[in-house]
Amino acid sequence: MLTTFILACAGLVVFSGVFFLFPRRRSGSTEAELDAANLAWYRQRKQELESQGESVLLEDARLRLLEDEHRHDEERPALAATTAFSVWFLLPLVGLGAGLLYYELGAAADVELAQRLQGIGASSSPSEMRQLITDVEQRSIKRPNNLHYLSLLGRYYIGQQEYDRARENYRQMLREVPEDAQILAYSAQAEFFAAGRTLTDEARLRAEQALAVDPQQRTALGMLGMALYEQGDYAAAIGYWERLLAMETPGSENANMIRSVLDAARLALGEEAGESAAERDRQADPAATGITVRVTAPEGVTIAPSDTVFILARSASSGSRMPIAVQRLQGITLPLTVRLDDRHSMAGQKLSRTGEVIVAVQVSADGRPGESSARWLGEVVGVTPSAEGEPIEVLLRPSDVQ
Repeated sequence: MLTTFILACAGLVVFSGVFFLFPRRRSGSTEAELDAANLAWYRQRKQELESQGESVLLEDARLRLLEDEHRHDEERPALAATTAFSVWFLLPLVGLGAGLLYYELGAAADVELAQRLQGIGASSSPSEMRQLITDVEQRSIKRPNNLHYLSLLGRYYIGQQEYDRARENYRQMLREVPEDAQILAYSAQAEFFAAGRTLTDEARLRAEQALAVDPQQRTALGMLGMALYEQGDYAAAIGYWERLLAMETPGSENANMIRSVLDAARLALGEEAGESAAERDRQADPAATGITVRVTAPEGVTIAPSDTVFILARSASSGSRMPIAVQRLQGITLPLTVRLDDRHSMAGQKLSRTGEVIVAVQVSADGRPGESSARWLGEVVGVTPSAEGEPIEVLLRPSDVQ
């Protein structure tokens, strides 16, 4: 592809050079018209002078006409030669300068790297891979806002156990896309490994932010389950791994691996290995216990299609504002009725195992969760999850960020 592009550019340079090397000359008819005009002027001037008896002036006019024609004939080839020499000299310089400028400021290097990345396979040697990563690192310095390079380097650093470098990469990415669930999860994973497999506050915050944006974010669920298991919080680890298992195909390699770590966590809690009663109930009817929410807006209020609506439930007895269950909707039309249940649970908890909760609705224009980013808010307290389908009514009200 790059070779074709270079050949096409070279062809355009050569084609444009034709117009400079062989400029359009005036046709013979145009030259004849100019000569005829000069001759007509000479005849008119001759008649005027003859009528006045000015023979000396008449001879002067004739000589000037002859001098103009002679000078025109001498200057024409000299000017053409000079022009041709200048164009021949400048044309390769213009082409070379344009090529260097494009290679430096354009995407030629990016295209070349993309082709090399596509060619990487199992047969590639470690030295080839290392050289490619070095080139990507150098290109990333020139293109610091290229998220593709930063993501590629982050995953490579984690694979090479260079966790500090991976952590810095993902922090840089989060400055560009702070609400990207996958980057939040990868950042949490890099922070966890860089801290010696310790669940720091930053790692936990990043993972929970990822789950707030996408409750089914696999990397965040797996990392939190592993971290809490290693800390001895087996019940919380089971909660995360059960949610991860629910997304896997039964009998698949990933499902079997998750089941094995779930069995280890249950045995550590003194339970029997195998599916828990809660897991069997959820698979039979994951929406059996939950909350039906009907969201309405004040009369005359329309929610913009680009706005994001968060519908969440958090514990009424806890001081934490971390949601137990979340649904994220985009471009809705109110009124709207949704169901919150264990399928939307997060933070290692189960809505079906919680007592009273607070149901809150947040409408955000920029897609960020939290009341500080919401244009419209709604809340109902003292709600108990149940199998009943009767909805609770949440009426939106303007927030302070309107």
